[in-house]
Amino acid sequence: MMTRRLGALLLTIAIFGREVELSAQPTGMPPAVPTMAPSEPDAIVLDPVRGKTSSEVWAKIMNNYVVRNVTQPTITPVLPDPAKANGKAIIVAPGGAFMMLSLGWEGWNVARTLADHGYTAFVLKYRLLPTPKSEDEAGPYVLGKMNAGLLGEGKMPTLQNPDATQDGLAALRFVRAHAQKYHIDPKKVGMLGFSAGAMLSLNTVISAAPGEGPNYLVYVYGPQAAVVVPTNAPPMFAAIAFDDPLFPTGGFPLTQAWHRAGKAVELHAYQSGGHGFSMGFPGSTTSLIMSELLAWLDMQDRPAPAP
Repeated sequence: MMTRRLGALLLTIAIFGREVELSAQPTGMPPAVPTMAPSEPDAIVLDPVRGKTSSEVWAKIMNNYVVRNVTQPTITPVLPDPAKANGKAIIVAPGGAFMMLSLGWEGWNVARTLADHGYTAFVLKYRLLPTPKSEDEAGPYVLGKMNAGLLGEGKMPTLQNPDATQDGLAALRFVRAHAQKYHIDPKKVGMLGFSAGAMLSLNTVISAAPGEGPNYLVYVYGPQAAVVVPTNAPPMFAAIAFDDPLFPTGGFPLTQAWHRAGKAVELHAYQSGGHGFSMGFPGSTTSLIMSELLAWLDMQDRPAPAP
């Protein structure tokens, strides 16, 4: 348990570091080891005329695949056993400060777990803000951008990426347009995002025209900042740890805004878990997140029980 938890913590530092000395590698940070791009035979290009895969810079941190400089957005289906398929789809958006994607820890692993439970999952590799190609230069650059873009409790970071939001909307259009092929209900397409991916997912809700946004929103350790809730906002499941070093809970203004707008919302605030716990750590209550999420998703299809 401790090795996995330490790995996630160090990966979080490597991806999201905050208030650190930018002139050197922070003590204890595992290096990003450059690696060849993994095979992605099932990846589907969302916009063939935009970008190219040759721009991508791949590495491994604690054996987790991460990628930078994505200019060509793709979506990768992860399909359930037909005998288990429930006709519902979830688009998974990994985090990484809009400058990196934690595709293993917050992407492919999550999608496979969802597929094991009958969901047709799609991993979104969205466009990223550019970073230096060299790993030695990229680390301080990312940390500097993060330090400048995090504004503190109750405020949404200024570090944003409108291209990522457009890719989220394109992913929703793709999944619904191919609903028959994947045997899913186009009215049961959700988005699950982690950190920057949570921000992307929230931004799709805010930006989408009526009927084009996700049918449910899963917002995992994204910033807790109040927003103007759209009239067509979907139900939201939110999860965060009280000891998150990046996004203080601050009275949960985002979920409070959802509730005050009369929208369905469920909040799970864990005693500990830091930032980047993904599907949770064994031996801690964050390990319950997937079972809690799956129960919540199932509940959305049933009438609310009487008090």
